[in-house]
Amino acid sequence: MEKVTIYTDGACSGNPGPGGWGAILMYKDNKKEISGGKKDTTNNIMEITAVIEGLKMLKYPCEVDLYSDSAYVVNCFNQGWIYNWQKNNWKTANKEPVKNKELWEELYKLTKVHKVNFIKVKGHSDNEFNNRCDELARQAIKEL
Repeated sequence: MEKVTIYTDGACSGNPGPGGWGAILMYKDNKKEISGGKKDTTNNIMEITAVIEGLKMLKYPCEVDLYSDSAYVVNCFNQGWIYNWQKNNWKTANKEPVKNKELWEELYKLTKVHKVNFIKVKGHSDNEFNNRCDELARQAIKEL
């Protein structure tokens, strides 16, 4: 299985409001930047979308180190929230419907294709790739 590194970030101007996402995929000496946006969205939707879009770029099953500054995304898998949501018919511990269910379902399917290691990075710090993803996300908002 090939090893790929992906950095992702999402941004929103207002929450909800116009949003953007960015991802950087790195494989050996190759680096690819992707981004996109949506006129009316939330920061969490953009964070999840960045991860989905990054993983969708992979042409075959890979081992992925996925870096995100979103505790929401990273903890969902590393703390097992998503497995509990599924067991509880997509309800939270408070018996509320899980927000962004369709995105979580899509992301979960992608984690069945790829072996994804979710890694939390500190946002807006000195991580050049996280900072670049933030730039890509903010640029996508401007381009809407």
